[in-house]
Amino acid sequence: MTVSDLPALNASLNGTSAVLLCAGYFFIRRRRIAAHRACMLLALLTSALFLASYLVYHYHVGSVPYRGGGWTRPLYFTLLTSHTILAAAVVPLALVTVARAARRRFDRHVAVARYTLPIWFYVSVTGVVIYLMLYGPSGSRPAP
Repeated sequence: MTVSDLPALNASLNGTSAVLLCAGYFFIRRRRIAAHRACMLLALLTSALFLASYLVYHYHVGSVPYRGGGWTRPLYFTLLTSHTILAAAVVPLALVTVARAARRRFDRHVAVARYTLPIWFYVSVTGVVIYLMLYGPSGSRPAP
């Protein structure tokens, strides 16, 4: 694996996180606590692996310019801005949410998870969309 492979890996990790978050929500709505816990902890692990890979990639490559034009340009920057702001917010939110569950403070866990889940899901999905907008569906655009 080379540095140029990391954007596709990152998108895969984001997509996997989104699927795990949906599955975790599905399981908790059906009171399947162990399955919910497993999905959410795997989503946390997947997101942590994404963050590590993302940081390694951008350490080596720097910023990647968006080369699209027309109506996709403002759409891209709107998504990127909201994604970046919410990605910064989701880290402490997810950690607090997990910590409250670990301490068995489920009333407080649910209170913060109500906000954490949709934000985390949005960040995961928009991460994939941003990847597709930067690199195309095949991810074949070479890294700068």
